[in-house]
Amino acid sequence: MGRTNPTYRDYLARFEDRCQPMRRGLRRHSKADFDRLFEHARTHADAAGYLNSTDPEIALLLSILLAQERDLRRLRARVEE
Repeated sequence: MGRTNPTYRDYLARFEDRCQPMRRGLRRHSKADFDRLFEHARTHADAAGYLNSTDPEIALLLSILLAQERDLRRLRARVEE
């Protein structure tokens, strides 16, 4: 018996492919930032897969926000030092 929903990693790969026209339209300096967003999403793919949501975009956004929150926390700690 298999899973009824595609895996989060499958969804993420398809979503990233769908976003390629947007990436191509970005300026060169923004493309690295765009790619980093998907790196953040892949970093948390194991945890996001547990959500097994019918709307995996929520898990994608939460993964990106979580990574950005971590980066902010680290930067704040450096500023306080």
